[in-house]
Amino acid sequence: MSLKETIELKYKYAIKSKNTLETNTLRLIKSAIKDKEIASRSSSNNKIISDLEILSLLQSLVKQRKDSIDFFKKGSREDLIDIEEGEIRIINQFLPKQMNERDTEELIKKIIKENELKSLKDMGKLMNELKSNHAGTIDMALAGKIAKNKF
Repeated sequence: MSLKETIELKYKYAIKSKNTLETNTLRLIKSAIKDKEIASRSSSNNKIISDLEILSLLQSLVKQRKDSIDFFKKGSREDLIDIEEGEIRIINQFLPKQMNERDTEELIKKIIKENELKSLKDMGKLMNELKSNHAGTIDMALAGKIAKNKF
């Protein structure tokens, strides 16, 4: 079963169980997927986006919520923080387990060594390797910070 189908099933269940937060969050996810599909269409290409693209989309949704939480903390809006954290929990159920900082650092060291990357000029190669082989399991922003310190 594809990730899109799984999200659709969860959405239907959330509606039936009258879980407002989950229903709204899953509706938001479905809408983001549909927007991405529309954006990727061309006159000859009617493709549905892949699970890998959906994972990337979900990660960006989590990042948006984390950014919102930072702003809400500055404004002391605990009610909105709780909603955003709830949405993150719901979105995270579709993402694979994220590597922690230590594991990310070890992976970056390994890739640098295996590919003989020497300087910041090789940063693109490193990030491309991470994105193509570890999408969904690694926080790319964290990986970028760690990688800059390794060169």
